Amino acid sequence: IAESNSSTSKLEEELKIASRLRKFTFNELKLATRNFRPESFLGEGGFGCVFKGWIEENGTAAVKPGTGLTVAVKTLNHDGLQGHKEWLAEVNFLGDLVHQNLVKLVGYCIEDDQRLLVYEFMARGSLENHLFRSKLLFSD
Repeated sequence: IAESNSSTSKLEEELKIASRLRKFTFNELKLATRNFRPESFLGEGGFGCVFKGWIEENGTAAVKPGTGLTVAVKTLNHDGLQGHKEWLAEVNFLGDLVHQNLVKLVGYCIEDDQRLLVYEFMARGSLENHLFRSKLLFSD
């Protein structure tokens, strides 16, 4: 376990963490997404699967679905095209960006080989879905 904690500490040194980002444990996110249940599944991208979850408004603990802050939890697919460097870039860059037209990065999890990102939940889906759907509507 000491070896695992040491490697996690070294990885955290690579992060230029914005002070507003919350650090989650894997177990907190597992509880928040109700054990990454299929009913919580929102979609999949180059990074990995995305699950809906619920956390405390100002904390990291899981709360009852429908209460607290609704989030989208992105899990890193270990077999995917994006790896640790891309995960770091996403945390480091999006951790500093705040804009009304960007989805907010709430926090992250880096624990052993687990890499997760926690975003505010977009109730109407992603920008990509909206662009793709409108393209279909106007293609005639």
